[in-house]
Amino acid sequence: MSLPDFYRDVPRLRVRDPLADFLGAAEGGVLDYGYEDAVKLAGHSCPTVASAYALGCHALAALYPGELPERGGVRIDFAEPVDAGVTGVIASVLTLLTGATQQGGFKGIGGHFVRRDLQHFGVELPLSLRFTRLDSGKSVDAAAELARVPPHPEALALLGPCLRGEADADARRRFGELWQQRVARILLDHWDDAAVFHIVPVRAAS
Repeated sequence: MSLPDFYRDVPRLRVRDPLADFLGAAEGGVLDYGYEDAVKLAGHSCPTVASAYALGCHALAALYPGELPERGGVRIDFAEPVDAGVTGVIASVLTLLTGATQQGGFKGIGGHFVRRDLQHFGVELPLSLRFTRLDSGKSVDAAAELARVPPHPEALALLGPCLRGEADADARRRFGELWQQRVARILLDHWDDAAVFHIVPVRAAS
């Protein structure tokens, strides 16, 4: 299987999953995820998948400073309904990283390791997402401004012909290259760019 080389350069996420530990699925429950895992899950690589992966990594790092994030220990609220725009895609990628699922998710074992109903949609929020630790209630709001990393003009010009089946093999290949170049810029050049990825601590109610 051949994937773009830059996938290997994207920061990875290491978490501890108590369910994986309990069932002996991974030593100590430690799991390691890379951007290629998000791509395999979604079946494609695009700015949405890239931003979901990055936001998940940044939010977990902010919630668990100096320690491994607990997979299954976070609730995620979404400002948009699940069927709005790309919300469902973002939710799927965040399920991969955090374990948080919707109503059809894992119901647990004897009341432990419950993963279902940890994603909620159409919630009034200041930003697109809110990640909350279940143990402490610590929260961060998150959003991505992908317009700050615009697509190449040539990619925009090629999009229509490629979708209509009017482009030849070279043009389709060029479109794919330009598309992934933008993804690479988002994930490599702007990974730590606070103007692109917003992570804002939520103040506890007094």
